[in-house]
Amino acid sequence: MTQSDAPILIAGPTASGKSALALRLAALTNGCVINADALQVYSCWSVLSARPDESETRQAPHRLYGHVGKYDSYSTGHWLRQVETCLTEAKSEGLRPIIIGGTGLYFGALTQGLAPIPPVPDDIRAAGNALRLGAGKDGFLADLEREDPETLSGIDANNPARLQRAWEVLRTTGKGLSRWQADTPPPLVDPAKAVRLHLDADRDWLAERIERRFDLMMDHGALEEVEAYIADGWDATLPSAQAIGAKELVAYLRDELDLPTAIDLAKVQTRQYAKRQRTWFRNRMRDWTRLDPQKEVTEQTLEKLASTFS
Repeated sequence: MTQSDAPILIAGPTASGKSALALRLAALTNGCVINADALQVYSCWSVLSARPDESETRQAPHRLYGHVGKYDSYSTGHWLRQVETCLTEAKSEGLRPIIIGGTGLYFGALTQGLAPIPPVPDDIRAAGNALRLGAGKDGFLADLEREDPETLSGIDANNPARLQRAWEVLRTTGKGLSRWQADTPPPLVDPAKAVRLHLDADRDWLAERIERRFDLMMDHGALEEVEAYIADGWDATLPSAQAIGAKELVAYLRDELDLPTAIDLAKVQTRQYAKRQRTWFRNRMRDWTRLDPQKEVTEQTLEKLASTFS
């Protein structure tokens, strides 16, 4: 691995300035920006997921943005296989891969490997969705506490999506998710041969940016985007339906909330999501280079960062 093709990884919470940093590095290194955000993959969410706009995508090649349909199944495994293709293409085109996002599981799979877990059958997925709708996280907790406490001890017990994934893997394979993960193959990207940057934002600074950005989203058509999404129905269990703020705006469109309340609740959800991201990254990325997005990063510092890896 040479300096010119070593991947640059940029992780950080929502609204922390990852896209701007990626574009600066792309200009400096002849880079290709590759998405590592689980919501920005969906074609239905441009505004609400803060996907790079046309002015940004003109500045550098962008990959894995908005290419997945509303109803399509898309997993970390799908993403990892597509990233492998992107890395191969970037190398052949002489582009520096810059992988950017806020989905910790994607970065974990990329730099630590991903267990070859078989796909979940449709009937088990349907059962998991029904259990989640009927009992929420408690339905999964009871089964996992009894049948797979090892996996349960290692995941966020307040995250219904993570609990459902563990439950479905256990139902599909008869083997706990933690045991699958113990048999993980080598990673696609060796972390020692990549530039790893972690944007670690101050809570209050980030909260103000989240507030301003959501207001801009509303100005640029977030509500209309949600209207288009639910035109053929609303299924809250769909992975694409997990876009932060979507549920609150759906509630407004159904006359269950007034608009100011829906917006306030959406901002609260975004702040809580950012808090979970910050905690995850701080716990898992202690050996990444930490950057404070409140401080100016000079071109000289960028050049040094882009060339520093072991």
